Amino acid sequence: MTTVVIADDHDMVRHGFRMVLSAQPDLTIAGEASNGNAAWDLVRRLHPAVLLADIRMPGIDGLELVRRTATSGLTTKVIVVTTFNDDEYITRALRDGASGFLLKTSAPGLLVEAVRAALVGNALISPEVTVRLLARLGAGREPLQPDPPLTPRERDVAKLVARGLSNDEIGAKLHVSPGTIKTHVTHISTKLGNVTRVRIAAWAWESGLVSRF
Repeated sequence: MTTVVIADDHDMVRHGFRMVLSAQPDLTIAGEASNGNAAWDLVRRLHPAVLLADIRMPGIDGLELVRRTATSGLTTKVIVVTTFNDDEYITRALRDGASGFLLKTSAPGLLVEAVRAALVGNALISPEVTVRLLARLGAGREPLQPDPPLTPRERDVAKLVARGLSNDEIGAKLHVSPGTIKTHVTHISTKLGNVTRVRIAAWAWESGLVSRF
């Protein structure tokens, strides 16, 4: 069972995260904290697999939790979940070892996928954050060209990936199974050069497939 600690100073946010994650049979909430100091105590005492941390909290903030956890020798992965879509926060969090950066406006399924990605050493970032960073770093760069071109259904899936939906949520919208969506995502990735899910989202925005949130 994968253990998760939730750190956020808003009760309703913690409740929402707990409801989403507790619905997964392999995830369990080991503890909750309403401030950074309590979160750090829980991490050191419980050694959870994943810590979900807001940026602005009383006491130690989320960015300091990322730094402390990464330098402590603990195996806990920290995912920042915040309302602050700020380049400085994003850059610092990822530089200091965050295993994901999600906006609280992201679809619930993306939270589950971020936890699972962190467990295998990947970092999932909200699509809108990724696209803005890539646009800043690669201004003027031509978007990737899928080879061969995407099918109409693959384009539909790519659009929904770009909006931050999970495979389950995309499947529900398109009335197919999550396994079918996973296959579509794999085909899209292959056609774009074996890229990550986040890069698929970025491509959808860069290429104009998705125009706005």
